[in-house]
Amino acid sequence: MIHTVGMRPDHAASEDFTRQTEPFRRELLAHCYRMLGSVHDAEDLVQETMLRAWRARGDFDPGRASIRTWLHRIATNACLTALESRGRRPLPSDLSPPSLDTDKVPAGRHAEITWLQPFPDALLGGGTGALTGSAEATDPAAVVAARDSIRLAFVAALQHLPARQRAVLILRDVLSWRAAEVADLLETTTAAVNSALQRARAQLQEAPPMRSAVSEPLPPRQRELADRYLSAFVSADMDTLTRLLAEEVVLEMPPFLTWFSGRGAVSRFLSARAPAGPDRWRAIPVGANGQPAGGVYLRRPDGRHHAHSVHVFTVTEAGIAWVAAFQEPELFPAFGLPPVFPEPQRA
Repeated sequence: MIHTVGMRPDHAASEDFTRQTEPFRRELLAHCYRMLGSVHDAEDLVQETMLRAWRARGDFDPGRASIRTWLHRIATNACLTALESRGRRPLPSDLSPPSLDTDKVPAGRHAEITWLQPFPDALLGGGTGALTGSAEATDPAAVVAARDSIRLAFVAALQHLPARQRAVLILRDVLSWRAAEVADLLETTTAAVNSALQRARAQLQEAPPMRSAVSEPLPPRQRELADRYLSAFVSADMDTLTRLLAEEVVLEMPPFLTWFSGRGAVSRFLSARAPAGPDRWRAIPVGANGQPAGGVYLRRPDGRHHAHSVHVFTVTEAGIAWVAAFQEPELFPAFGLPPVFPEPQRA
């Protein structure tokens, strides 16, 4: 039980609870995002987790588990309850084949589909410890593993798993829980947990190959290529943009079902649908899912550049292999991006 001394009981309990639980908020947010595929839902479920923990604080037994483990148990159960009434969050490439008509305007925004969302790196404070619940990783392999645990491709693949399999895989392979601990949380057997883990791992092996980060360059090189892409996109420099693309690049643009595969198709589509006008586009580099990203703004009739889309880039040694352009302006606040591009102050 969480104890306090020398203060008014209610006030002391509240301050003590906050002091002991707040350090885990970021990793709980990452955990709920992996489970739900939505930054907004994850934030709501972390709040729900803290509320449940506050109400059950008298039941916490430090002899049985750490506060971190206790909070993750509560968060996992909250996510499983939430998932009972929600379908998976797909990407366009999960639902239809690539389009062959690069001149066709994408039809319909399909707002009825609850799409996968990107996750702002800024919400994790830039460290790897918040991804796995471990101390800051210094081993290069541990840093890569921590970053991979929040990658867009991994979270997209998790969406294909049933909720309990999703929980098993995250708890075992990301948070390194023992099978017996997971079995206790899910009120099942260790054998059932191991079986679910095997099935989940097999399912993840079937993820679309274009989402794999094979031969991935170091992060500074990834950021450089993404920034060059954004600059070429803003200026409609299609020659440069095309050179930056990998041969098997994929471009998808939720909430539109239309998506394109291959350097030629992507280049032709961008040339036809995203040409430059008089100062038409602006962009601000950001980070999402441990990957380079950018907030893109479109000039509207009022002459100002308004939030348009968040582009997340998967970069390999062959070039930019996957561009997920989330055309959801409501994502901008989560990335700390203004709704209107900040114009320079005139003298």
